[in-house]
Amino acid sequence: MTIEGNAALVRRTEGSTRATLLELLFDVVFVAALALISTLLTEERTWSGIAKVLLMLTAIWWTWSLTATTTEFYDPRQRPIQVVLMIAMVGSVGMAVALPMITVGHLLLFVASYVGTHLSRCIILVVALHRRGHQTARERATRFLFWFTVSGVFWVTGALSNSPNWALWTIAITIDLVASAARYPTPRLGQVPLAQYQRITGHLGERYQQFVILALGDIVLLPTLQVSRGGLEFLRVVALLCAFATMLLLWQIYVFRAGELVAAAEAKAHRPVRLAPYTHLVLLAGVVATAASFEIVVGHPTGTTPVRWLMLIIGGPALFVLGRVLLALLVSWTVPWRRVAWQLAPLLVLPWAGGWPPLLVAAVATLALAGHIVVPGSDRETRPGLNARPTDD
Repeated sequence: MTIEGNAALVRRTEGSTRATLLELLFDVVFVAALALISTLLTEERTWSGIAKVLLMLTAIWWTWSLTATTTEFYDPRQRPIQVVLMIAMVGSVGMAVALPMITVGHLLLFVASYVGTHLSRCIILVVALHRRGHQTARERATRFLFWFTVSGVFWVTGALSNSPNWALWTIAITIDLVASAARYPTPRLGQVPLAQYQRITGHLGERYQQFVILALGDIVLLPTLQVSRGGLEFLRVVALLCAFATMLLLWQIYVFRAGELVAAAEAKAHRPVRLAPYTHLVLLAGVVATAASFEIVVGHPTGTTPVRWLMLIIGGPALFVLGRVLLALLVSWTVPWRRVAWQLAPLLVLPWAGGWPPLLVAAVATLALAGHIVVPGSDRETRPGLNARPTDD
């Protein structure tokens, strides 16, 4: 049952789709946390350590993604939603502060920031919607509250010792990811109706696009800081220019060919909306790894390239392209094989790349990205706006 005044909180589909200034400020705060994640990747020496950093990246991304979905379903100009955004910003700062010390302390700060952000958002929404008599929207928020309470038990339990219980934290983040994919099935309430995923505007696509663009800036930010702290050697400057070229190429691959998620607003197009957080998590992991790789390359442009550095230099752009391929697959049911082929090219040099200078390996990865833009694509890929191109089949 809906009473007069509910539309003041629930976004009207015919209203403005532009992001508010508070939402943009919210993005900047989260991008700062991503820069710290990239720095942590450069310092990790083991595969298990890298996996732990990626788990923290997932937690940070999931906080941003769920908050962005909130501002899509609810009006971000209303006070309760603005409070949700402010709490999420505080939570991101808390998680960022805890990141460098995550293996030795600050555990409760990280968990309190993550769990507290999600529970606070859900509680604020449930209370506000209950007061306004909006049963459907209140039930939606209640489903989210139930599952974040369940995962919160594992998050908190995993922090009640001198070191993180990564097994419990893995269970916790898995619950968060799987519950979302399953549409938050809740006792007595069931799943979130598919119709609610179809009730979107161009705002959501714009939010994803804005965040990815801001995140891409870290690819230049981190190596720039490296150069500013050292000498202006020729090869370090060349590495910085290579980072800049890579950033532009990744921007082209994501924005020029993808655009907004406008087409997802069409009937029966709920799949891109539901799965966009997962595809963009892959994209974001690629951005973080690429930023970390160029921080290394600028610091060590010559010498040999250890396996761990190879995985970052070649794997970062590959992850980004994989996320872009998954995005195209979800929208048009077409695999852009041209993108896959170009990104496989750097793998051909792996047997010898270990003996190459890091700058040369980075240049090879950048040239592979350039192939996505220079060589014309298939007519069966997606148009800007994620509208599927017509096929001849």
